[in-house]
Amino acid sequence: MGPVRIAFATDEATALTAAVVGWLRQEGHQVTVVAEGADWPEAGRAVAEAVARGEATRGVVCCTTGTGVSIAANKVAGVRAALCTDAATAEGARRWNDANVLALGLRLTTEAVAVEMLGAFLATAFDPTEAAAVARVEPTR
Repeated sequence: MGPVRIAFATDEATALTAAVVGWLRQEGHQVTVVAEGADWPEAGRAVAEAVARGEATRGVVCCTTGTGVSIAANKVAGVRAALCTDAATAEGARRWNDANVLALGLRLTTEAVAVEMLGAFLATAFDPTEAAAVARVEPTR
């Protein structure tokens, strides 16, 4: 996959978040930081809304555990945020679940693991044979 428009948000600016944004830009992706230092609900929602509106193709959200931002992001229709801890999980989230937002926990994720996850998340295509299953998780309202 070529360059991707990515919305990024974190509830806390850290060395890891700087490394994530730096790596994404170094790889040629267009990164828009939509929230930094906002509370986790706003950080997750800001990225999800950018993805849902089509302003970004993918999103990356961070908070201490990654759980809060993933919950917040998943409240936005059309967003499938996946909290991942390794590259294989990030790859599966894209391939089988068509995840469009990657959630990272700042507490336990190292820079090396984050880069591996980002690489897998951005390089993996959705398997269209999973489309019916993915459609079943879309909001029913």
